[in-house]
Amino acid sequence: MYDFNYHRPGSVGDAAAALGKASDGKLMAGGMTLIPTLKQRLAQPSDLVDLGGIAELKGIKEEGGNLVIGAMTPHAEVAASSVVKSKIPALAALADGIGDPQVRNRGTIGGSIANNDPAADYPAACLGLGATIKTNKRSIPADAFFKGMFETALEDGEIITAVSFPVPAKAGYAKFPNPASRYAIVGVFVAKTGSGARAAVTGAAPCVFRDKAIEDALSGNWSADSIKGSSAAAGSLNSDIHASGEYRAHLIGVMAKRAVQAAG
Repeated sequence: MYDFNYHRPGSVGDAAAALGKASDGKLMAGGMTLIPTLKQRLAQPSDLVDLGGIAELKGIKEEGGNLVIGAMTPHAEVAASSVVKSKIPALAALADGIGDPQVRNRGTIGGSIANNDPAADYPAACLGLGATIKTNKRSIPADAFFKGMFETALEDGEIITAVSFPVPAKAGYAKFPNPASRYAIVGVFVAKTGSGARAAVTGAAPCVFRDKAIEDALSGNWSADSIKGSSAAAGSLNSDIHASGEYRAHLIGVMAKRAVQAAG
C-alpha cells in the first residue's frame, strides 16, 4: 500500500467533513474491493475515511410501507433478518448468496451499490424493486442511480446512508454464479408491483439494466411460461473467458424463469 491518512468518524457529518478536507479522499464501507485495490497499489488516496464506526448507518426497519436498510448493514444481517424475510424474502435470499461467509459478514449493501460492480447482486435488487438510494444530500431513484461500469450518480462528497425498498406483491432472484467468486455471470431479479412487473439483469452487461421484453411478458401474465427471451442483443453483452455474449443472452431468459418460479 501507499501511505494515506486514516479517519474513523463517528457521524455522517464528520465523515463528509473529513472527505471534504482531503485532497483525494476515499470512503471505505466493507472494503471488499477497496482494500485489495490498495494492497495492489492500484489506488493512491490521500485519505481513507472509514464509515465502520457510524452507528446511524446500520440497521433494518420498516418505514412508510418500505423496507429501509442502513448503508453499513452487512450482507449477513440482511440475509438473517426476520423483517427482510417476511417483507421481501427474495432480498434475504439474494444477500445469502453473496460471496462466502467472510464477505457476507464484512461487505455492506451501501458499499456494494456505491461500487456498482457489473456482476454484483444488490444493484439488480435495487433496480428490480424500484428502490430509492438515500444519501447525506438527496434521494436518488434506482433507475437514475446506476450509470455505467463502476459508475453511479453519486457526486463528490456524497455518502449513501440507506436504501429504501418498496415491498412488492412478489419478487424473486436467480443467478448463474461464477463457481470461484460467486459473482453473477448472469443474475435476474423480478418483482410484481402495483405498477407492473420489473426485471433487472446483472452480470450480463457493463452495467445492471432493466429488460423490457421480460417486463412486458410478466406484466401481461406473471408466469415463467410467458417469458420467451430477452430484449438484450448478444452483441451488447459481456463476452469473456466465463461466457460469451450469446450464452449470456440465453442465460437471461433461463434465470428470469427461475426467478419467477422462486417468487411463486
